[in-house]
Amino acid sequence: MDDATVARPRTPQRGWLPVLLSAAIGALLGSSLFVLDYAEGLSYLSDDPRACANCHIMRPQLDAWQRSSHAAVATCNDCHTPHDPIGKYLAKARNGWNHSVAFTLQRFEEPIRIKPANLAVLERNCRGCHAALVSEIVGHEDEVLGCVRCHRDAGHPPAS
Repeated sequence: MDDATVARPRTPQRGWLPVLLSAAIGALLGSSLFVLDYAEGLSYLSDDPRACANCHIMRPQLDAWQRSSHAAVATCNDCHTPHDPIGKYLAKARNGWNHSVAFTLQRFEEPIRIKPANLAVLERNCRGCHAALVSEIVGHEDEVLGCVRCHRDAGHPPAS
């Protein structure tokens, strides 16, 4: 048998596709980590109210909360996120995405207004914390009495 008839194993040719794919994944991962660090993204997983003011537009809300009677007993998450861990972090993820898109693209209304889904969470939390006080008022399911209808400034009072 001569060398011409023996099948030679094919050596795989390395193309540019794996290199480009690796570079793209590396660039995406690197830029994502940079943005996460720059935006102090991990702080949003905490209960620290200062995280809510990472974005300068929320500074008035933080300042108002610090003047409120709620500052001594409740953080932002106590009022604005569900109290179960899964619901809390799902709400944080949804709001984080919505806020980052709105602020990055500068597509938000001023003054900032609470959205209906977040208002429902706030209402549920108000009623939960103040259940003994409001049990007779909110006992009628057919009536829609919102706490913030009368107590709009309870957690964020205006400056005196």
